[in-house]
Amino acid sequence: GLAGDRNGAIYMGVDTTTVSPASGRKSVRVTSQTSFTHGLFIADIIHMPGSICGVWPAMWLFGPNWPVSGEIDIIEGVNTQVHNTITLHTGSGCYITNEGTLESTILLESNCNAGYAHTGCGQSTANYQNYGNSFNANGGGVYAMEWTSDHISIWFFARNQIPDNIKTEFLDPSGWGLPTARFTGGSGCNIDTYFMDNNLVFDTTFCGDWAGSAEIWNTNLKCSALSSNCNDYVAANPAAFTEAYWLINSIKIFDQSTSSYNDK
Repeated sequence: GLAGDRNGAIYMGVDTTTVSPASGRKSVRVTSQTSFTHGLFIADIIHMPGSICGVWPAMWLFGPNWPVSGEIDIIEGVNTQVHNTITLHTGSGCYITNEGTLESTILLESNCNAGYAHTGCGQSTANYQNYGNSFNANGGGVYAMEWTSDHISIWFFARNQIPDNIKTEFLDPSGWGLPTARFTGGSGCNIDTYFMDNNLVFDTTFCGDWAGSAEIWNTNLKCSALSSNCNDYVAANPAAFTEAYWLINSIKIFDQSTSSYNDK
């Protein structure tokens, strides 16, 4: 099947055998039944969909009446992308800073309602181990997000760099160093006004309005050499997607009481 247990880990895959499926290539999308406002989210991931033409994987959260309740894209990329892009989306009026973020991370936009089709306020990361093929080659790692009234901070830890207190669940983000991406509201955005009641999602999209965009596809030399467009390539090449799967050790979500985190 496309989803199940693999040696104690959660597997979510895609159809890798059907040529030209009539209703599109099948994949798995999992959404939490519980919605969240604030918390500490810890995802230990062994494997994510690789850097493959036609694939748009994401670990993300979103709320009702999008984008009014916000969207948080923890892991996201398309096609042959080799590093993660971390992005927030909101309604109009939310401007963030990335003060306190790793120096190598680049703030692409401060307006979280920016751009055609709501491109949002994104941060481009520089760690090649945090996404796609290199992430998988190094045994994956841990993504952690702290969401408070003041900030939304996301860390990535490679498999050999996971802090001891994550492993033992004595959770203290203050000892984790600078986050990979930190979104601070300050005077420009009241986090609690723009982010609430979000559900956690893992999915693997084929093409769509990002990976399948004619502009994105045609400017990717590798992908455009394979086919004139994303949909035709995905339909005709099932075996290209054998690495387009998630394998997850655990997902743990904690809420904050005073200064410590307790299991939700």
